[in-house]
Amino acid sequence: MLRVHDKQFRLYMSAAEIQKEVKRIGTEIARDLKDKNPLFCPTLTGSFMFMTDLCANLGFDAEVCFVKYTSYSGMQSTGVVRGELPFPSRCTGRHVVIVEDIVDSGLTMDKMISDLKKLNPAGIYIASFLLKPGNFKGDFKIDYLGRSIPDDFIVGYGMDYDDYGRFYRDIYVVEQ
Repeated sequence: MLRVHDKQFRLYMSAAEIQKEVKRIGTEIARDLKDKNPLFCPTLTGSFMFMTDLCANLGFDAEVCFVKYTSYSGMQSTGVVRGELPFPSRCTGRHVVIVEDIVDSGLTMDKMISDLKKLNPAGIYIASFLLKPGNFKGDFKIDYLGRSIPDDFIVGYGMDYDDYGRFYRDIYVVEQ
């Protein structure tokens, strides 16, 4: 059991399970993109742990440029997406991999893709560790996906509850 703020969480996915999925995703990305000089754009703050582990499993060197888009407050989306650190101009003409910790409704990713398309990249790819298909309303496909999960609130492995709970190597689910 784990306590973050006023909520109790139980183990959902172990670090070993996480690393198995990350290794698979890294292998798939390397197979498809290593010869295309991709630019990886992980979204702050949640994807930093996934991106770090992904880099270690790619088997090739690449550029990384963090972006920051937010829509969450507490345990739910506000419905308003803010681009606090947008995509840089060096995305123009590049194969860009957006790296995300979790895709929930897809609202944030739709906004990110819309902003990125304005820079005319050579290709847009999405790598997300988790997806909540029951909430998903996005107009895009996830090219590299770790796992689909139910609509449960989780913390750990970069994901937070009001900025806490990110640093755990395992993923925890809230106790109802």
